[in-house]
Amino acid sequence: MAKYFHLSLDERITIAQLLKEQCSFKAIARELGRDPSTISKEIRRHRFPKKSGALGKSFNNCAHRSGCDCRRLCSGCKSNRYCWACGKCISICRNYEKQICPRLSSPPYVCNGCTSLNSCTLEKWFFRAQSAQKEYLELLSEAREGISLSENEIRYLDSIISPLLLKGQSLNHIFHNHRDSIMVSESTLYRLIDSDLFTARNIDLPRRVRFSKRKCRQNRKIDKQCRDGRTYPEYLDYRKEYPDLPVTQIDSVEGIKGGKVLLTIHFVQAEFMAAFIRDTNDSQSVINIFDRLYLELRCDVFLSLMPVILADNGSEFSNPTRMEFDAQGNRRTRLFYCSPSSPGQKGSAERNHELIRYIIPKGTPLDPYTQDDINLMMSHINSYCRPSLGNKTPYDMMCFLYGEGIPERFGIRKIAPDDVTLRPSLLRKETE
Repeated sequence: MAKYFHLSLDERITIAQLLKEQCSFKAIARELGRDPSTISKEIRRHRFPKKSGALGKSFNNCAHRSGCDCRRLCSGCKSNRYCWACGKCISICRNYEKQICPRLSSPPYVCNGCTSLNSCTLEKWFFRAQSAQKEYLELLSEAREGISLSENEIRYLDSIISPLLLKGQSLNHIFHNHRDSIMVSESTLYRLIDSDLFTARNIDLPRRVRFSKRKCRQNRKIDKQCRDGRTYPEYLDYRKEYPDLPVTQIDSVEGIKGGKVLLTIHFVQAEFMAAFIRDTNDSQSVINIFDRLYLELRCDVFLSLMPVILADNGSEFSNPTRMEFDAQGNRRTRLFYCSPSSPGQKGSAERNHELIRYIIPKGTPLDPYTQDDINLMMSHINSYCRPSLGNKTPYDMMCFLYGEGIPERFGIRKIAPDDVTLRPSLLRKETE
């Protein structure tokens, strides 16, 4: 029996073929010379959902769809068909109750080889060899990048390491005297210091051999599993299921490396953007802003403004649970991530960043600016007419969609058309 070796593409193709033939996990394992638990974990780890409906039937996973006589639940619907036939009723019907096929809760956990595929309208899960191989390779690559420690673990190590480094002790001395408390390798501690995740810096080390830094892109994502269930394809599926929910795009705008940074919150429907200045580009600073907005806006307003959030893959957004839930564990939003190196997937926010660069050119440090300066800048940007809005301003659209006074709660006011300034002189007057 093959042990301690990763599954190959050929083995995954064999698994998919034998699932189609309705073979048991034991039979598949015997064919591949593997343990049945390996087959089970492989299938559950790499299966994917599909809401495809059936021949001539729309997707509908309501437990009461058989015999349901509801009609015209959608406003403006003129069809005389039953609502279960179009499948749109599941998002608005009060009697909706999700049904899950029992085949998905026990082996084989997927619909490969199911004889009822042509008549089943429930959510289906499939195992495909090519997609499983692609996910495996991505996971293998990601496992060799970044830092596999949570923020609490880094904070705990920082409380031990930094005070002693600032006393002049060497990292080797600290490591060997606190081996039982640190629980990571000495080389990991050096990497954490190199990544500026500790209070102490490289300059605080008694002796540090300084080589030229390798020019490579650093990935400092703290939680490697943050994208699970939050990828861009899953975002698109969620949007299909709830098309009426407004989408908010968030991103960071840097001045210079290591300096202050902006968190931008872009409301796509209104093309309205708010910005908040942060001292450091870490996830805790983003969480603090979300917590503050949740309290200041009140939970009902926050939920109506930001039910769905789309972010890039920056390390500052790598703690999604703290952003999605409040301190009491109540859900306040859903966070999804763009595909890597795909800024076009949140192009609306990227276009608005161009207006920020009119006022704060790229490479300009943000340290001299205060939140009042940033609010002034965003007031001018949001008072700038947009052809895409019928030459209305984002400020006016925000008031129209969400109510008067909402922009002011983000610190943004209306600027008269002739007073709108999109030049560096706008903030130079404020900071000189």
